[in-house]
Amino acid sequence: MARILAEEGFDVVAQARNSVELVGLVRRDPPDVVITDLRMPPGFADEGIEAAAEIRSFAPQVGLMLLSQYVEVHHALRLMEEFDGAVGYLLKDRVSDLGAFAIDVRRVAGGEVVTDAELVSRLVGRRRERDPLAELTHREREVLSLMAQGLTNAALSEELVLSPKTIEGYVRSVFTKLGLEQSEREHRQVQAVLQFLRWQ
Repeated sequence: MARILAEEGFDVVAQARNSVELVGLVRRDPPDVVITDLRMPPGFADEGIEAAAEIRSFAPQVGLMLLSQYVEVHHALRLMEEFDGAVGYLLKDRVSDLGAFAIDVRRVAGGEVVTDAELVSRLVGRRRERDPLAELTHREREVLSLMAQGLTNAALSEELVLSPKTIEGYVRSVFTKLGLEQSEREHRQVQAVLQFLRWQ
């Protein structure tokens, strides 16, 4: 991982063998981004996410990118519910696309939320009663699905081959139908993504 990051132009300032060491290193010299496995020694349970939560408590400016071998929906939801931006959740096999991985790390460093596309696709088929997304059109659901992967409005415009103004209209409609008021402007995209992940 350190070699991959160095090849992509990152400065790797430290490496940790376990969650306790990771927290200590960040406390001494906070980096722009922490990249960690969700499961770490010694127990290989959820040490990575617990370390991330501790880091966020004393260094809220540090971006947190968590990697996992498998899609674990409850962990992904926890990340987005408890961590206000600058957080990512990716499957380890995504690291093989070095360019895309580097972009995702930089997005997390910039304060964005990055969600693995596999997680989103796993949730697409799920159905629950009283679905708050029921009022969304097919295109609005498509826009929200891509938002859940972390795409910006500009990226949505390129992906869907639609004008920026049209994308803005769809995003505004999604916010309205989900009851996300203008006063929540700074967090509406995160809140919309959370509703998508909970109810898809």
